[in-house]
Amino acid sequence: MTASLGAARASRRRHRRSSAVVLLLALAATGVLWTAFAPRGTAQSTPDANEAVRAGRALYLQGCSSCHGLNAQGGGQAPSLVGVGSAAVDFQVSTGRMPLAAPGAQAQRKDPIYSQTQIDQLAAYVDSLGGGPKTAVVTKNALDDADLAQGGELYRANCAQCHQAVGAGAPLTYGKYAPDLSKATPTQIIDAMRTGPESMPVFGPGQIDPAGAVAIVKYVQFVSEAPSAGGSTLGKYGPVPEGLLAWLIGIGGLLAVCMWIGARQKV
Repeated sequence: MTASLGAARASRRRHRRSSAVVLLLALAATGVLWTAFAPRGTAQSTPDANEAVRAGRALYLQGCSSCHGLNAQGGGQAPSLVGVGSAAVDFQVSTGRMPLAAPGAQAQRKDPIYSQTQIDQLAAYVDSLGGGPKTAVVTKNALDDADLAQGGELYRANCAQCHQAVGAGAPLTYGKYAPDLSKATPTQIIDAMRTGPESMPVFGPGQIDPAGAVAIVKYVQFVSEAPSAGGSTLGKYGPVPEGLLAWLIGIGGLLAVCMWIGARQKV
């Protein structure tokens, strides 16, 4: 009886040891398979994103912190950048409005001083501070598929009051103005809609959805590139300069002819 109990206990110990060995082998095999076949996208993208943020912070400290603060908290000369998002940075820096050389009624468009890679790095750093609207991505296929008629309707309803019917821009109050849109890229146009730079209101996705925003871009490009069948566009400012030209040249010319005829009859 005692021998039988000892044999049973020994059998159970051997069974437990063999089960532990099998479990360890299974865990090791699982680890090897995971290492070999696990997706690497997330693990590889994190260092790249962190590197862009680090490079963007270095650029920020060198060219932006004197006005916006060491931690982008803003100050007496410039607003906080926390929460403005990458779209605001992309618009302001890619259009050369920032860095601002001197304060004025409105920052003017000029050639950017940073490359697109550096702009993306600055945008990544500011975006890391608190999120916000993301830089717009507009593909050629999206522009080709956009509804031009819808873009015209949306533009006339939301943009023409300031930017004029064909995007040529117009003056506002206190030295400000709505800029000419003919030089703006598709990304810059949508970035401006989403962030509301200068005196421009913000048009979020709830007001103008992504498809409508791309349609507006298509309309702006169409009216900016359309040829003028009637001759000189006179800046595309509409009936005001055309009427002024008619008064100065047309009616002025008629008066000159009348005076010439009257002078000849006196002789």
